[in-house]
Amino acid sequence: MIRFSTLLTRAAAALLLGSMLVLSGCHVIGSKKDTVNTDQVKGQFDTTIQAYKSGQFMVDGAVLSALDTGSHFAYLKDQHKLPKTVLLVRSDESKIRKQHLEFMARMQLDYGFTVYYDDGGTLKKINAVDTKARDLEDYHAPVKTNDEMKGKDASSGGYSPSQR
Repeated sequence: MIRFSTLLTRAAAALLLGSMLVLSGCHVIGSKKDTVNTDQVKGQFDTTIQAYKSGQFMVDGAVLSALDTGSHFAYLKDQHKLPKTVLLVRSDESKIRKQHLEFMARMQLDYGFTVYYDDGGTLKKINAVDTKARDLEDYHAPVKTNDEMKGKDASSGGYSPSQR
């Protein structure tokens, strides 16, 4: 049986402990999410779009439905000016909702650009496979009823000739 000196044993133990600390440090650094502060990189995107109410988008100051936004990108594709990267940020009127992400995933699949979105100050990439890509829809405003019809439905009370 071979006996090691205590100095050699202690040096080997210190080397083993040091290498474990280095490897655990690399794991912590490598496992951080690939997130970047949004304010630092806004100018690095080809196009920036704001999320607006009811699944609409604000593109260059104009409020567009998802269908119209898709048409905008189709026009840019025809003009050979389609962006490679698009940044989706929240507007003053609305935050980024699941509906916005689903519409952008559809546009990402249709037009081949990459979409990033602002999630609480950090950038995240939309994965079109994980995000359910939604068919583009036109915006339909809620229908307003006149005041005399409020509170009435088709089944409330029958026809009465005395109401003439």
